[in-house]
Amino acid sequence: MSKILTGKVAVVTGGGRGLGRAFAHALGAEGAQVVVASRNQTDLDRVVAEAAEADYKAVAIQTDVTSEESVNNLVQQSVDHFGSVDILVNNSGVVLTKPLVDMTVDEWDRLVDTNLRGTFLAAQAAARQMIAQARGGKIINIASNFGLKGIPNHTGYSASKAGVIGFTRSAAVELSRHNIQVNAIAPGYFVTDMNTEVRANHDLQERILKTIPARRMGEADELSSWIVSLAGTASDFMTGEVIVIDGGQTVV
Repeated sequence: MSKILTGKVAVVTGGGRGLGRAFAHALGAEGAQVVVASRNQTDLDRVVAEAAEADYKAVAIQTDVTSEESVNNLVQQSVDHFGSVDILVNNSGVVLTKPLVDMTVDEWDRLVDTNLRGTFLAAQAAARQMIAQARGGKIINIASNFGLKGIPNHTGYSASKAGVIGFTRSAAVELSRHNIQVNAIAPGYFVTDMNTEVRANHDLQERILKTIPARRMGEADELSSWIVSLAGTASDFMTGEVIVIDGGQTVV
């Protein structure tokens, strides 16, 4: 039986570890040829080795999403390897927990450059390629429920992710005439490398879990299934949407 993404080429930024790694494997399992991108070559090489064991094709391209030249190279190399770019998962991101009055300009810039500028650069480069291919495409941006709520000590992160949400909606309208669907997922707390220290602090973790009606953090596969759906034909008439997956945290 044919897999739903057979013949498609998917690029996953921040694909070397955590949720990005899970997304890459989920897309590959459904037949996509996958390009994983991040700054860490060792992480990328591990994902490619895992892909070979799982019997799908993947290549690693070391990329700095804050650099226009690096992102353009990512898209070009993806085309050189596999012939097209059909799906982009904009997953690269960083987080910082710090009071507004103590945050430095450099820290603010790092958050905005990676989370928002990186999303713009990758989406722009991928969209140009998708338009040239004239067969549509899927852009999936990873936002955050922090972009929808007021969260103390996360002003830079929240602002950057709110920007991703606004960018998603505007890009969706603009690119719809090219049959390119642009949607976002806004996760809450998921078990990732980024929150290892939080999970190691029992008191802090308990305080966080009390804000989540489900009383737990999410697991990667609970996001991966949505990535696959947004990458496939199920989202052909869906664009500009922000899917919140956070155990009910946003609605309380």
